[in-house]
Amino acid sequence: MTISVGSKLPEATLLKREDGNVSPVSIQDRLKGRRVVVFGLPGAFTDTCSTIHLPSFMRTRQKFAAKGVDEIICVSVNDPWVMEAWDAATGAGKAGVTLLADSEAAFTKAIGMNFSAGVVGLIDRSKRYAIYAEDGVVKVLNTEEKPGACELSVGEELLEKI
Repeated sequence: MTISVGSKLPEATLLKREDGNVSPVSIQDRLKGRRVVVFGLPGAFTDTCSTIHLPSFMRTRQKFAAKGVDEIICVSVNDPWVMEAWDAATGAGKAGVTLLADSEAAFTKAIGMNFSAGVVGLIDRSKRYAIYAEDGVVKVLNTEEKPGACELSVGEELLEKI
């Protein structure tokens, strides 16, 4: 099933590594009773993800907060160690963006946003998308139509639709 506006985001357990520990994070617990942005991208440390997609949400974090958004969550099909290293390298957490690992691609598959591009080593990764949800219900969904594009799923585009 591909997620759509009006859909409830499915339960999934993502992972976060902090202070030397890996902790499970229930996406439903993070969404319950809150206004949350969830965006997905193909992989930590990849070119477009590191130079365009993630920075767009770091740069717009305060504008989202001004519109009542409680949290911005970046989901990537990587392990929690990679996400922790990417956080340290980019300063995403300090800028107010939570990086969570979808190590098994369970959440990504549950919302129908998985793809593979074996030629470049991306297997069961996430398509680019940006979701604004209230209490776990999708209110705005921006997905990229073209592989490699990062235009519709950037922070500025989502911000305009909230």
